[in-house]
Amino acid sequence: MKSMLRFISLGLFVVVFLSAAGGVFAQSYPTKTLKWIVGYSAGGATDITARTVGNKLAERLGQPVLVENRPGANSNIGTEAASRAAPDGYTLFSGTVSNTINYSLFSNLPFDFLKDFDPVTQVASVVSTCVVHPSLPVKSVKELIELAKSKPGALNYGSSGIGGSPHLAAEMLKMMAGVDLVHVPYKGDSPCRTDLLAGRVQVSFLSIPSLVPHIKAGRLRLLAVNGPERTPIFPDVPTMQESGFPGFLVTSWNGVVVPAGTPKEIISRLNSELVEILKMPDVKERLSTLGADPVGSTPEEFGAFIKAEIEKWAKVIKATGAKVE
Repeated sequence: MKSMLRFISLGLFVVVFLSAAGGVFAQSYPTKTLKWIVGYSAGGATDITARTVGNKLAERLGQPVLVENRPGANSNIGTEAASRAAPDGYTLFSGTVSNTINYSLFSNLPFDFLKDFDPVTQVASVVSTCVVHPSLPVKSVKELIELAKSKPGALNYGSSGIGGSPHLAAEMLKMMAGVDLVHVPYKGDSPCRTDLLAGRVQVSFLSIPSLVPHIKAGRLRLLAVNGPERTPIFPDVPTMQESGFPGFLVTSWNGVVVPAGTPKEIISRLNSELVEILKMPDVKERLSTLGADPVGSTPEEFGAFIKAEIEKWAKVIKATGAKVE
């Protein structure tokens, strides 16, 4: 009995000691440079967002925050590198919508995005669209669906590539509306947008920032936005949900995650700093040039959001049979 009590006492001592050590570590954090891994090339929206927010974070923490680009395999290369980093608060990673799509799209990934990372906060969200070439005789999503049903397989849609959110957004519409649209994948947004403007593809679900001047000039027709509410840029354009598709939400988003096991005190510190940064007028203005809206959620909210995104895209991927080995 005495040995059992000594064992319990020792266990309690270890727990208290580790908790105290974690608290002391959190109070002294950070004492060196932080690394922020981005799974995309420099110059893209995710990279610019990380650098914008990272510069402010460096000022507030008193330590440099260096962005490291690890592009490739739809962000999987950067994700793997971040997953293997020490869980000490000195490695941040830009998790994106691609991570939640890749979760079901790729088989045999060398990491588990849910298990190998802890959420910190969602940083930004970018609205995507349902947009058509003006030669198409439709002015609403309802009319697009009616036309597609009257001509099965006659309409095509362009995407930035297999497995990207524009591809799966179109597949989600096909699934929900029961229509047949032909997929034309491109290697990125730019060539897809070029062919959409030329009328070589008739429909797309690209993000709104690069489309705004073409929509305003009448070179493209915006039928709906895919976010939870209308965009102030085009307040008269309905959402997909208002257009008769409840639950249709497709946004390009990014947020900060850290290797699993990072001390909770560190995650709390990073969250509070990032949330305050996202409230800064100059940060909001910089993100708006990317067509992005700042978010600043709690770790719990971001974690729930990630799980919901994984479940949503898993259903679409299963229904469409999309898979990348």
